[in-house]
Amino acid sequence: MKILFIHQNFPGQYRQLIDWLIKQGGHQMVALTQSTTPPKIPGMSVFGYAPHHRPAEDAYALSKYWEECCGSGFGVVRACQKLEADGFVPDLVLGHVGWGELTFLKQVWPHVPVIGFFEYFYLARGGSVGFDPEFPASEHAPFIMHARNAVNFANIETVDLGHSPTAWQMNTFPESFHSKIYCCHDGIRADLLKPNPAAQISLGRLGRDITRDDEVFTYMARNMEPTRGFHVFMRALPDILAARPKARVLIIGGSETSYGKKSRADGGYRAEMEREIGNRVDWNRVHFLGKVPYADFQKIIQISRCHIYLTVPFVLSWSLLECMAMEATIVASDTAPVREVMTHGKTGLLVDFFKPRALADQVVEVLKAPDDYAHLGPAARALMLERYDFLSQTLPVHLDKMNSLVPKAQQITPPG
Repeated sequence: MKILFIHQNFPGQYRQLIDWLIKQGGHQMVALTQSTTPPKIPGMSVFGYAPHHRPAEDAYALSKYWEECCGSGFGVVRACQKLEADGFVPDLVLGHVGWGELTFLKQVWPHVPVIGFFEYFYLARGGSVGFDPEFPASEHAPFIMHARNAVNFANIETVDLGHSPTAWQMNTFPESFHSKIYCCHDGIRADLLKPNPAAQISLGRLGRDITRDDEVFTYMARNMEPTRGFHVFMRALPDILAARPKARVLIIGGSETSYGKKSRADGGYRAEMEREIGNRVDWNRVHFLGKVPYADFQKIIQISRCHIYLTVPFVLSWSLLECMAMEATIVASDTAPVREVMTHGKTGLLVDFFKPRALADQVVEVLKAPDDYAHLGPAARALMLERYDFLSQTLPVHLDKMNSLVPKAQQITPPG
């Protein structure tokens, strides 16, 4: 099959599928991404494209996002026209709808089927906006959020089929979208993500490796920001470290902003929270590791006695499911996206997002008596194998949906 992937931050949600297709062989795959230095992936061609237009900084707020997305969409049009001129017309297109990149595809290739990734419908209520009273929504937020959904409304007509990874995310979309969207997670490689009691990793500050014998707890987010509860985690930190004088925390993530409003402070929300916490913690036991290689992330989780995952009602992080696959004992926020994959006392522990002290107390209990919670990790992994494992659970669903849109001669043979 000839497949075109379109994703602003390629490979994004398609990383597992692409890896499997390359190993299977026999497919011609091309990707378009909004990058001046597109990733090099042996087995496929990846090209960067430039947006045709970007809105002015002071563009009208209600239409600014649509204007930006149209610029990206038309940039994709030009890239697709060049691909066709060079002899490539796909049998199937897979892409993310959120940045407008798919919007004009049918004007280029009316008969090429398209599967669009519908990640999130912007909600004025019930989602991330206005959830945390510490970060109140502006009076214009309902209008701006709804205006951003112009991209979703345009693309539900562009695609032949939509895809959403979780039921909570799918249900952010209006009922009228549902008949065209199937729900299935991207999938995680549970065959590769496993517990490893022998894992160890070096911490330069200590001058030695740390292992499961050390009292380590962890927090991870792509970037340290309120959407992922970083401020709540930091406010819990003094109580955790005071109660557990031998514990140390490993923090994975950048200092930028992926979601929501940016911090005004130099150094972002990390700098803000460091100033707020001040000398109430022993900073020698706090390790900010930044963004780490994937292999190091695995080792860090494998040695962690307790992993903390926090989020407002928003897109669920891959990392949560990956940590569950590695049998981590997880303390997470009791928010709707998390409850879809985690049950309190069975596969993890849930705490009120707004109560740092409750978070601290629960983490302390796990660190104090890890054997009392040792059943949670294996149960979490069992759930991942049952519902979210890429090879056995999600890949067959995605291949079935892809094959349903192309002639039999072009279809992909599923595993097994």
